[in-house]
Amino acid sequence: MRKFLVSTSVTVLIAMGIGPGSAWASSIVLTGHDPDFHSAFGEPGEINFNQRAIQYVMDPAFNTFVAGGVQKFLFVESQIAPPGGYTDGKQGMINSGYVLGTDFDLATAATLNAALDQLGTTYSALVVASDFGGILTSAELNILNARSTDIINFLNAGGGVYAMAEGNTGGANIDLNPVGGYFGFLPFAATSTGIGYCGPVNVTPFGTSLGFASFNTCGDHNFFNGTFGLSIVDNLPNGDIISLAGRGEVTPIGVNPTVPEPASLLLLGSGLAGLRLFRRLRNKGNAQNEMI
Repeated sequence: MRKFLVSTSVTVLIAMGIGPGSAWASSIVLTGHDPDFHSAFGEPGEINFNQRAIQYVMDPAFNTFVAGGVQKFLFVESQIAPPGGYTDGKQGMINSGYVLGTDFDLATAATLNAALDQLGTTYSALVVASDFGGILTSAELNILNARSTDIINFLNAGGGVYAMAEGNTGGANIDLNPVGGYFGFLPFAATSTGIGYCGPVNVTPFGTSLGFASFNTCGDHNFFNGTFGLSIVDNLPNGDIISLAGRGEVTPIGVNPTVPEPASLLLLGSGLAGLRLFRRLRNKGNAQNEMI
């Protein structure tokens, strides 16, 4: 019986991608929302989004650097005077409960290259501000894109990234990021389209399982033209994908999932619980047979 249980359990684990030698790699959240902006004004739904996203990419069960004691994330944004309709997204991080200098550090274009050199040592995750209504500019994005290989290597070593809206949708007269290259530090995610949407979004069962909740704001500034091996967190009523999350090996064309998400873990837990029940019933039957 014990051999049967072990064999069956291993079969279930391998079928789900969990087994000897399986790699728990990157943790990624990408969104067309700008919760850095809205959190700066205390909007609860977008504060929740920041918290759930950062919790996801810094989960010590998956982020090897957090598990090793690296508790700080790097937040990337300019510090220009915010134009009308923009704000300093750093305040959104602070309003979401994170302390500058303790929980995160800020890097602008002037300090970003040096800060990226500390991914995996000082920082366990990379958080990238939106370019509307946060104040990420081309100066920061160009550096991130040029360091794509380093960022991907960090992710595949067990790091995390949370990146907010990119698409330069702030208006023709306000161009913080006019040269493009949106999400170019993750080349597969560069296939996104800028929008300006006000209204509710639909949170998927996957998103709900991670604690993300629906909110209704003018806070959607790009959608993704694919899933790239990630799972949909929320989308628009017309199906446009606003937010994605997932874990796995980052490749040039997407993410190769290697880690089960909550729904799979629930399935695994149910299967193992069933095996334990079967064992109890079998043992009870053997005991009764011995008494006869």
